Amino acid sequence: MAAVFDLDLETEEGSEGEGEPEFSPADVCPLAELRAAGLEPVGHYEEVELTETSVNLGPERIGPHCFELLRVLGKGGYGKVFQVRKVQGTNSGKIYAMKVLRKAKIVRNAKDTAHTRAERNILESVKHPFIVELAYAFQTGGKLYLILECLSGGELFTHLEREGIFLEDTACFYLAEITLALGHLHSQGIIYRDLKPENIMLNSQGHIKLTDFGLCKESIHEGAVTHTFCGTIEYMAPEILVRSGHNRAVDWWSLGALMYDMLTGSPPFTAENRKKTMDKIIKGKLALPPYLTPDARDLVKKFLKRNPSQRIGGGPGDAADVQRHPFFRHMNWDDLLARRVDPPFRPSLQSEEDVSQFDTRFTRQTPVDSPDDTALSESANQAFLGFTYVAPSVLDSIKEGFSFQPKLRSPRRLNSSPRTPIRYRGTAPLPIRPPSGAKKSKRGRGRPGR
Repeated sequence: MAAVFDLDLETEEGSEGEGEPEFSPADVCPLAELRAAGLEPVGHYEEVELTETSVNLGPERIGPHCFELLRVLGKGGYGKVFQVRKVQGTNSGKIYAMKVLRKAKIVRNAKDTAHTRAERNILESVKHPFIVELAYAFQTGGKLYLILECLSGGELFTHLEREGIFLEDTACFYLAEITLALGHLHSQGIIYRDLKPENIMLNSQGHIKLTDFGLCKESIHEGAVTHTFCGTIEYMAPEILVRSGHNRAVDWWSLGALMYDMLTGSPPFTAENRKKTMDKIIKGKLALPPYLTPDARDLVKKFLKRNPSQRIGGGPGDAADVQRHPFFRHMNWDDLLARRVDPPFRPSLQSEEDVSQFDTRFTRQTPVDSPDDTALSESANQAFLGFTYVAPSVLDSIKEGFSFQPKLRSPRRLNSSPRTPIRYRGTAPLPIRPPSGAKKSKRGRGRPGR
């Protein structure tokens, strides 16, 4: 992340060293005076006026004015996600996703502030084919802006909801790409901690991209643990629930829960309220449907080992141990990483601006980035120093973004977007109260309605 340097260019009177020559504007000999003296510059030259715009030219100034709002893609507790078009400067005309966060809501909680900065830093530092790319980051007085690649294939959740369950070959493809993404994060000392279909998106070709890094934890290398109680309940590992300290093994539990969800239509441990769901995760019996192949059954059971040291991926081998499992025996990992393996589903898109794969509850809304009228104190704004960022790919071409408390997934979208914060007011989780008249979905196996 770029550092901020304060250079004091003015010195107090008499502070110059004795005998040191001073350089003043009077010492500069203008071109006209040279010619009057009969002297002419040798070779090719260009006469340039030294102004603020011609000295220290840097990358373009990025701000909200550089982007045209096209559609609303989603909403959360801290802001919105828009589809936008860049209307000036480098990459003018390109479509992006713009995540807008309100500073005033973030700074109320020190952990929220820390997680927001961590998300921004991780997006800058981590580059991988299956992780969303950050193009720009900037801020105004009251808001933070993350300009991300637009993933027009929509959420994996949408396709899972549509299909009910996936065939094993289809699940194998998505699980393999996610495994490579998680392995890369872990190699950088980062644990993800919120793996679920809503946070896995597809690009226009159908390859997955992990998004939403608000719950990531940095600097968790071999032997290190952390204790934050966070995630989405149905996908949370038991060691998070019992607060015994957790490491990167929690991501492999979540991948196992996701695998179970893909193959059966719901996560492995669900109940009518949070307390009962948590109890099932901690001590419930895993029920596997008989139609799963032996390899699929074996991998799910190894992912969902309650002892993290016995869990596949939980040892020093991490992702490599997962990749060696027979469930993936037909996978060419080099081809997969190079995106030479054809995805099982390719989104049907009419144009770069097509939002047909997103929830119409959002895309039908008029896109409005509400006025930025919040004035934060200077001390509060210090928390966001260094937020601004321009991707190296953009710089090369010039030369030629929630809640961090545990969330309950089910019912998935009866009241709000899955990114809407659901906070615990105390140490004990509160039961869900489904809205009156809510009907159970008939799609899939026990998959809650949207």
